[in-house]
Amino acid sequence: MKKIFVSAFLAASLLTNVTFGQKPKPTPSAAKPAVAETGDVNVPIFTKTLANGLEVIVYQDSSLPIVTAEMAVRNGSFTEPPELNGLSHLYEHMFFKSNDAIILRRCEMRMPDPRCGNSATLKARVGDASYLDKIGDLGLVYNGSTREEVVNYYYTTTSPYIEQAIRTLNDAIRYPVFDEGELNDEKKVVIGEMDRQDANPYSDLNRVLNEKLFFKYPTRKIPIGTRESVQSATTDKMRLIQSRYYVPNNAALVVTGDVKPEQVFAMAEKVMGSWPRRAVDPFKEIPLVEHPPLPKSEGVVIDKRSGDSGEDQNIAITIGWHGPSIGKDNAATYAADVFSYILTQPDSKFQRDMVDSGLTAGAGIGYYTQRNVGPINVVLQTTPAKAKAALVAVYAEIAQFASPTYFSDEELENSKTILAANELYDRERSSEYTHTLGFWWSSTGIDYFRGYQKNLNAVSRADITRYVNTYIIGKPHVGIALVSPTVKAQANLTEADLIGSTAKAATH
Repeated sequence: MKKIFVSAFLAASLLTNVTFGQKPKPTPSAAKPAVAETGDVNVPIFTKTLANGLEVIVYQDSSLPIVTAEMAVRNGSFTEPPELNGLSHLYEHMFFKSNDAIILRRCEMRMPDPRCGNSATLKARVGDASYLDKIGDLGLVYNGSTREEVVNYYYTTTSPYIEQAIRTLNDAIRYPVFDEGELNDEKKVVIGEMDRQDANPYSDLNRVLNEKLFFKYPTRKIPIGTRESVQSATTDKMRLIQSRYYVPNNAALVVTGDVKPEQVFAMAEKVMGSWPRRAVDPFKEIPLVEHPPLPKSEGVVIDKRSGDSGEDQNIAITIGWHGPSIGKDNAATYAADVFSYILTQPDSKFQRDMVDSGLTAGAGIGYYTQRNVGPINVVLQTTPAKAKAALVAVYAEIAQFASPTYFSDEELENSKTILAANELYDRERSSEYTHTLGFWWSSTGIDYFRGYQKNLNAVSRADITRYVNTYIIGKPHVGIALVSPTVKAQANLTEADLIGSTAKAATH
C-alpha cells in the first residue's frame, strides 16, 4: 500500500495513479457461507454473492445516519491495450450521464426527447423511474475514480435513502445511453485533466518510470491514457468496455454506514438480482498481460519543465523495481507494507542517513499493492551539489536492507502495531472506507483484505529479508532524475550514478 511521506514531491511521486470523474465471482457453494464476518477485531464487514455473481459487501457503522453505496468494477488501465488506453477513465465520466431510466422519466413527464417513441420498451426494461423525481432532495454526494485495477462510482446520502442510491447506481451501470454529444463533451473534460496533470513538472517522473518499468505494456499502468486514444474514443468502444467488464460477475456493490447487512442484501437482490451475468469471466476470456522482468538496470535523466522557480534548484530522483503481485506472492505484500513503514519513520536508519545527514530534503520508499505487478520505488529530493553523494548513499542503504541490524525488533513491532491501528482508524470514516473496500476487492479479493490485520501482525524479520532479497537487492531497476536544464550540467548525473554502479565502485 502507499503510505504518507515527507514532502509534497514525495507524496506526488508515490501516490497511486488515480483519475477522478466529474460529479453531475461465482455463486457461493455449500462449503462457504454466503454471509461471513471478519475475525479481525470484530469489525462488522459482511459479504454475500448473488446468483448472478455480484458480490455485495457491507460495513456497518451506525454512529451517524449516513450511508455510502459504491459500485466497484474490475476495470482500469490494467485491462487496456494502447487503442483503449484511458477509456476506462472516459467511461467513468460517462457513467453519470444519460441512461434509460432518465430518458424514460423525461418521456413520462412529457419533456421533449426524440427517444420517447421507445418509452414502452424503456418501461419494460427499467421499471418505475419515478424515484428520480426526488433524487435532488436526497443530498447526494457522488463521484467516481479510475485506478490501474479498479473503477468505482459512489453516492453518499442519509440512511433512509439507501435504496434510492442503489437504484441510481443500478440504472447507471446497466442502462447507459452513451450519447454522442455527451461523449464528445467528456473527451474535452478528460483532455483538460491531462493538461492540468502535464502542468505539474513532476508528472513526467511517474510517467517515465512506468514506461521504463513496464516497457512492454506501459499503457497498463497509465489510467489517464493518451490524447490520441481518448480523442479516438467512440460509443462502440464504450459498449465494448461495458460488454466485457460492466457485468455482475465482475463487479461489487459496497455499502457502508448506518445500514443492516440483511437489509442491503435484500435490496441488492431486489434491484440488481435480474442483472444478467456474463457467460465467461472477462479475465478468462481476455487474460491480463504478463509484464516481463527488466532485462537490466537503466538510468535516465529527464529535463524538468518550467514550474515554480523556487523548485528549479531541486533534483527529484526515483528508483523503481518490480514488486510482488497479489495471488503470486501474498506474503511479500505484507512484508513490503511493514518494511516501507519502518523506513519512513523519522528515527529510522534510512531517514537518519538520508535526511538527517543533509544529503536530501526528503526520502521515502513505498510499495503499491497490485494484482498485476506492484511497483516498489524509492524517492529522493536533493540539490545539484549533493545529488551524486545522495545516490551513493541511497544505494549503500539498499545494500544493507537485509542486514539483521538495519532495523530493530522494536521498530518492527512498533510499525506493525501502528499500521494495524491506522487501518482501524480508517474504518472510522465509513464513507471513505467504502473506497478502500472497493480497491481491495478489485485488486486482491475481499478474502485477502479480511486477513490483512492477522497477516500483517505475523510479518517476521525473515519475511522482510526474503522480500528485499527477492525484489530489491541486486535486482534490475530503473533510476530516473528530474533535473532543471539550468542545473543539469552542475549535477552531472550519469546512468552509472542513477543505477548505483558508482556506489558499487566506491565500495571496492
